[in-house]
Amino acid sequence: QVQLVESGGGLVQAGDSLRLSCAASGRTFSSYAMGWFRQAPGKEREFVAAISRSGDTAYYPDSEKGRFTISRDNAKITVYLQMNSLKPEDTAVYYCAAARLFPVRDEWDYDYWGQGTQVTVSS
Repeated sequence: QVQLVESGGGLVQAGDSLRLSCAASGRTFSSYAMGWFRQAPGKEREFVAAISRSGDTAYYPDSEKGRFTISRDNAKITVYLQMNSLKPEDTAVYYCAAARLFPVRDEWDYDYWGQGTQVTVSS
């Protein structure tokens, strides 16, 4: 069992940076690959990034390469999402999730989810 709690969201301006954190509980954190998803109002949840159990490999959709960086600290049982050059279209609720497989981008492959943190980017 893994419990996930996101933090770090907020209201920022276009071009700003933001770092999201996802703190996990449970002794099996390092057994899971981790991912970030987001869901904008009226849209389906979409994959943002994933990272392997050890943290040595990251996986991104082509649309986000270069602006977002996922990382993890297994000693702190935390995964991060660094977001740079934010755009209004990045406005969404951001979720972290844990998966036994890697790399996977389908939300159905993720076993545990956090409650989400709101990111709002103003123009």
